[in-house]
Amino acid sequence: MEATWWSIIPPLLAIGCAILTREVILSLLLGVVSGAIILANFSIAGGLNDSFQTVFAQVADPEWTTPILIFALMLGGMTALLTKSGATERFGIWAMSKVKTRVGAQLVTMFTGYAIFIDDYFNSLAVGQIARPITDNQGVSRSKLAYLIDSTGAPICVLIPLSSWGAYIFSLLAEPIKTYGLGHSPVSAFLYILPANYYAIGSLLLVFLVIWWRLDFPLMRKHELQAQQSVEKLKKEGKVKVAQAKVPFSQSLDLILPILSMIIATVYFFLSSGGYFSEDVSLMVAAGEGNITLALVYGVVASVVVAALLFIPRKKLKAKDFLSTFTKGMESMLGGAMILVLAWSIGDIVGRLETGQFLATLVQGNIPMWIIPAILFALGCVMAFATGTSWGTFAIMIPIGATVVGSTNPEWVLTAIGAVMAGSVFGDHCSPISDSTILSAIGAECELMDHVSTQIPYALTAAFTSFVGYVAFGLTSSVWVGLLVMVASLVGVLMIMKRRLAASSPSVGLLQEEQMESSTQTS
Repeated sequence: MEATWWSIIPPLLAIGCAILTREVILSLLLGVVSGAIILANFSIAGGLNDSFQTVFAQVADPEWTTPILIFALMLGGMTALLTKSGATERFGIWAMSKVKTRVGAQLVTMFTGYAIFIDDYFNSLAVGQIARPITDNQGVSRSKLAYLIDSTGAPICVLIPLSSWGAYIFSLLAEPIKTYGLGHSPVSAFLYILPANYYAIGSLLLVFLVIWWRLDFPLMRKHELQAQQSVEKLKKEGKVKVAQAKVPFSQSLDLILPILSMIIATVYFFLSSGGYFSEDVSLMVAAGEGNITLALVYGVVASVVVAALLFIPRKKLKAKDFLSTFTKGMESMLGGAMILVLAWSIGDIVGRLETGQFLATLVQGNIPMWIIPAILFALGCVMAFATGTSWGTFAIMIPIGATVVGSTNPEWVLTAIGAVMAGSVFGDHCSPISDSTILSAIGAECELMDHVSTQIPYALTAAFTSFVGYVAFGLTSSVWVGLLVMVASLVGVLMIMKRRLAASSPSVGLLQEEQMESSTQTS
């Protein structure tokens, strides 16, 4: 279908209804059906038939969606095993003896997110497993946890060459490098682009500053206060165990070992599927050829086996209860799995409607060269938000961005690609139809729209300052000047907001937080 303004109706319907009604499944279904009807030339019967076929096709894709669904469902089963066996509780008690403040709990989450850079899907769910007991015990809201997971997932993966994102980006860089004679290999071009990815860098810096300065925007502060009050109430009722001075490390291994085995097995099978251990290829080549989706499935299977070996012989979980607990945990993930399927379905619909191509035409015309990188960034933001996919936006916008800039100033091509990538990550962060957003909410066990609504103010802050950075680049032709302007703008904006928030809410939340940390340390 030729790209027209009709192509933006389905994603706008899905996103708008999700925000207004908070009924995500029905909103996504509305987007899928409306898009299918448009594709069927407004035939209701044809549209409904196409809708069902599209949804079923997403479930039955053996190379991508089916393994991801199996991974998500099995991880739900794994979560149930860790909870039922008491592993999560024991880890939380041990962690409380090591992490005694809310700031510390959030920093642990942040650094764990930085460390698990192999894939954003894996990052979202694994970090949630590790950090959730720690943040729960310190009264950090699930919304805040979801924000920390999401903002250290895709941003770190897009900056690391040895990741599923890096491998995908390499494949997209080959053509612009050849066309404009840039004199780079895909790997060196990727490294050159890194400082131009202002939004990813700004997001990672923003996470640290938000934690360190205890900067909660109004809606997030509401969730944080509720979480603090809830954990204080549970402590008074004796339903939350306060860690003693000495807690043996062995009590935490029932959670650490299954998660660690999942991480190790996933990395091993990912590199193995790329030929690293059998064909004597480099890490970069193996990462480019590896099958991350099957590696995730093998990784979670390995963690279930380790859990069985840990829990059943030591009677932490009876053998007859192991399978039933696992299946109940899988059932708990069905809602999230359904949202993922519908998100992928609407992604397929907007792809056939050529929504991305329609939005891309907005950048064409007589536009001053200095503002082009900022416009490419903004268009990447809009496109990824509307389509729910950063990778799809990469595929559409990287060639367009390279063409728009390369025809006039080839020296700016890689920076323009960095701007497109940055905007794509922003849109992927904020869109309720993005699989990364959905999986971050699942990993934190947070309501999807709670996550979306509380994360958007932070993401918009990083996006605004990134836009300013690209304007600075356009005026100076220096990537580093643009980066410095972005960082300075981000710090300045946050300092202003910190003062305003303190003036409007005279440190009620911060005072309560300090009291909680003081009582935890003295317990």
